[in-house]
Amino acid sequence: MATASLNPNSIPPLFRIPPSIPSTYITHPALSTNPAKQSKKFASVLLNAKKKNPWLDPFDQGDDPEMEYGQLFSDGKQEEDPRPPDNPDNPYGFLKFPAGYAVEIASVALIKDRYPGVQVDIVASARGKQTYEINKNVRWATEYELDDDWPDPAEYTDMLGVLKSRYYDMILSTKLAGIGHAAFLFMSTARDRVSYVYPNVNAVGAGLMLSETFTPDSMNLSEGGYSMYHEMIDWLGRPARNVPRQPLPPLQVSISRKLKDVVEAKYKNAGVQKGKYIVIHGIKSDSKASMQSRGDTDSLLPIEIWDEITSVIRGLTPLFVIPHEKERENVEEIVGYDASIVFITTPGQLAALINDSAGVIATNTAAIQLANARGKPSVALFCSEDKAKVFVPNAEEKKCAILSSKTGKLVDIDIEAVKTAIQIFTLPLAIA
Repeated sequence: MATASLNPNSIPPLFRIPPSIPSTYITHPALSTNPAKQSKKFASVLLNAKKKNPWLDPFDQGDDPEMEYGQLFSDGKQEEDPRPPDNPDNPYGFLKFPAGYAVEIASVALIKDRYPGVQVDIVASARGKQTYEINKNVRWATEYELDDDWPDPAEYTDMLGVLKSRYYDMILSTKLAGIGHAAFLFMSTARDRVSYVYPNVNAVGAGLMLSETFTPDSMNLSEGGYSMYHEMIDWLGRPARNVPRQPLPPLQVSISRKLKDVVEAKYKNAGVQKGKYIVIHGIKSDSKASMQSRGDTDSLLPIEIWDEITSVIRGLTPLFVIPHEKERENVEEIVGYDASIVFITTPGQLAALINDSAGVIATNTAAIQLANARGKPSVALFCSEDKAKVFVPNAEEKKCAILSSKTGKLVDIDIEAVKTAIQIFTLPLAIA
């Protein structure tokens, strides 16, 4: 982040030692009005820095080749990542955007497309951090419990120190901010502080510490489904100067080779082969790894109903995904001890499992969104038609069949209609 105290022009000409703070965080359009003159100055600084006077420091033997670089002061010299260079081939001119971002949203691709070379970091809870192992656009993901109303003072100040030391230019927060969270963002010393605020009296005073605010329609952003962050996305992609509006790209998921190998070993151990199984996701459980949406609490089905639904599958093997090992006994008792069961707890593993499958049958969980991202056919079960329209818009284009309950309760969904819908997985085999 650029501040007046870090301006390289403020360094007296007497000192020819290059500053310890990298140009990653001090280069700013408002401070560097003449790039050619600035580059010449730094060139002269580095040139003169090579000529050391042994009489000034007789104990200076140069850099220690055995010194290990780390992230803490106790680890010795600190690692410093350089800012990506300006891009003269950009049709909209040179890259004049901040070097760092700290966001908590899944639409990171929009930021990367609009500002090539920008670095994106994530601050999320322990469960939320797991989501970004399948996002190639994220540099660092830092764990911090954002929903804790009474954080530990040591953890609170430590996280502030982390944010300040990285010199972010902008922080985007999807947590509803009152004056407490707004003060936290303000103390991060980021140039721009953008956040959602409470839609009631709890937002009083928050706007004074934030650069931009968004007021949602309700206290639960997740109720907005697929477009829950549309206010912030519209602001990020807004047209400015000669840059047109940036559209929101479709959801994309990247899976590492290491993750694929781990998941492949899991489903082979469950007795299924690649491309010959259907992922069954949404078994009722009290585990936090069930991956159901916070905007749809009625999105899990008992194993008894899943057993009835999967009984008509032919040619492919239903693979039951359990969020906790304690559910394995229940599945074996209802479905049978020869049932194919796999224990999956992270979105990355679930994405790799879906990628190697023939399709997905799931309730309103992360499995449906991941199936759409990987282009897999899916059957989605919802408690109501309104929820289905909010969470899976344009379902036909995503090869997703939607079935909803008529009573507003997922447990009352028409089982016979679901059995008919899942024939899309067995029809190609029947023709062959």
